[in-house]
Amino acid sequence: MKFSFNKLMVHLVLLMFVLVWTLPIFGLFISSLRNKDQLIISGWWSALRTTERNEVGRTGDMDDQFERNGMYVISGSFFAEDSGKKNIKTLGLKQDALDTYTFDEAVDMGDGSTLTLAQDGSYDWVSPTPFEHTRGKRIFYVANIPPTFSLKNYTEVLQSERIGQAFLNTFTVAVPATIIPIALAAFAAYAFAWMRFPGRQFLFAVVVGLLVVPLQMSLIPLLKLYNVVGDQFGFEAKSYAGIWLAHTGFGLPLAIYLLRNYIGGLPKDIIESARIDGASHFSIFTKLILPLSVPALASFAIFQFLWTWNDLLVALVFLGKRPDQIVLTSKITELLGSRGDNWEILTSSAFISISVPLFVFFALQRYFVRGLLAGSEK
Repeated sequence: MKFSFNKLMVHLVLLMFVLVWTLPIFGLFISSLRNKDQLIISGWWSALRTTERNEVGRTGDMDDQFERNGMYVISGSFFAEDSGKKNIKTLGLKQDALDTYTFDEAVDMGDGSTLTLAQDGSYDWVSPTPFEHTRGKRIFYVANIPPTFSLKNYTEVLQSERIGQAFLNTFTVAVPATIIPIALAAFAAYAFAWMRFPGRQFLFAVVVGLLVVPLQMSLIPLLKLYNVVGDQFGFEAKSYAGIWLAHTGFGLPLAIYLLRNYIGGLPKDIIESARIDGASHFSIFTKLILPLSVPALASFAIFQFLWTWNDLLVALVFLGKRPDQIVLTSKITELLGSRGDNWEILTSSAFISISVPLFVFFALQRYFVRGLLAGSEK
């Protein structure tokens, strides 16, 4: 077989793009299986390595003491219940002396009492006389944090209140907001490609020009228009119908552009033969154009579904936060808290959110490249 340097370079470049695309996703998945402590101290690339972390714990105070075998004892644990296999390596009474003692070694607290810290983070502070400390003592230690993986982040998201309703609400938004612009754009694309009417080229140029209009500029004026119309006709402005129309308007320019170029590239002889046989434009469109345009329709369906499913901004503007309206992206934002306290669930939330778009993409991927490239020609 003859060696082809150009073919080798093409394959290497493709491999590089695949790695650049998949490596962050792989890292995101690894991070979604780690707990908050591990995410703080190390990146996903070191997830299989045991790491060390300097920490500080505070013992209980005099109110926590009890008597055992004639001695006064304060016991507890420096680790939370969900700390996994975290363990103590060394400890000390000062921050700059973390290696003074090892676990299970009695620490002289200076007042006749001793503290023993076990490897699992539990401690016993023993004194022959009653404790009189109104505050606990600080103990500085080095903790070994071995690699642990769990589905806790996924469980927290999936078991959160009304997350299932948010999934259904997102489907209610995404499915019609994908079908409606495709249907309208297909009719418009056929008209621009095969029908002759005054101003056809000018109208198509206007459609292409709308591609560069930022979505954010039209949100507030469009919402005000909805409110005015709603007041006139007595219906609620923030409703599913409103967000369907909004996504339809934002998606139509690209849909018409892609489908027009694809439909305009179909063999002219087929269209002319149908006209000679007496077929109307509607018959040509439904019996010839639609079956031949499945790749282009599927390509745009993937794009539109991804945009509507992952949308947050348009949903916040055109829908409320009632349980029967809140979408998945908005629900996940609420789970994070007002100050992002639960930021560790971001990774698991991302994978839960993209599960449906991934299914749609893999189901339609055979049409994706063919339809997209055909719609980009001419």
